[in-house]
Amino acid sequence: MNVVALIAATLVTATPLLYATIGEIITERSGILNLGIEGTMYAGAFGGFIVTANTGSPLLGLLAAVVTGMLAGGLMGLLTVTLGVNQHVAGIGTTLLLIGASEFSNRLLFGGGSLTQTAKFALLFTGVPVLEMYLLTMLGLAVVAPLAWWLLRSTGLGLRLRAVGENPEAADAAGISVERTRYVALVIGGALMAVGGAFLTLAVLGTFTLNITNGRGWVAIALVIFARWRIWPAVASALLFAVVDAAQLQLAITPTFAHVPRELMIALPYLAVIIALAVAGRGLRYPGAYLKPYRRT
Repeated sequence: MNVVALIAATLVTATPLLYATIGEIITERSGILNLGIEGTMYAGAFGGFIVTANTGSPLLGLLAAVVTGMLAGGLMGLLTVTLGVNQHVAGIGTTLLLIGASEFSNRLLFGGGSLTQTAKFALLFTGVPVLEMYLLTMLGLAVVAPLAWWLLRSTGLGLRLRAVGENPEAADAAGISVERTRYVALVIGGALMAVGGAFLTLAVLGTFTLNITNGRGWVAIALVIFARWRIWPAVASALLFAVVDAAQLQLAITPTFAHVPRELMIALPYLAVIIALAVAGRGLRYPGAYLKPYRRT
């Protein structure tokens, strides 16, 4: 097995999961389950692609993805916080809406032609193979993860998020706006999820394809539970899933495993997540206000 190739593939696979998982942790810490994560990643991938295709700038494309994610988070806030819609229904509906809108727009603008290639973010440290990575990967590991950990642990916003997620009645009595805090969590979380999706179009592929996120949003939700809503275990779980996924790709072309059904190899990382959840899920303590709407009385 090529270790250098394995490390490179692991970092690429882990990056969208890293952003999406951190975004979901921030959201769920406020008591909101955002099942719109898959659609937000999808819309972020398309929003980043369409802007980059028209401007030639991946940086502007990334900014467009962030705005798209913030709008998606705002939509979830409108449904779940303001209107009090069931969070499962709102999240699934948001995912279907965003995926459908992205697919329709893509076919309307690019249908019938070949895949449009756009400018991409370049690899960093290309002279040192082990350190080769994309800018978004480095930012995710070195900036976003530490910043999110510090935000949740040591800032007023983090304390308000956790208070609202544990006991919104007590937080409200202490003068914290539950509605505003949950909106902030959804907008920040949505922005990070969209960046995870945009990584696929702006760094890895340079184009937009059908089913580009390939269920990564659902995997991120499982990783949040496995990490017990903590940032660094979430980073580790994203890397663990990624290394298993990268390993199965290499094992599939190894003569020793040539007789193993391809479908089983593809399922291997998902089986690893299921086993990890079965083990880590014992005695799991959810945030106190998880999935519970709040109405001020």
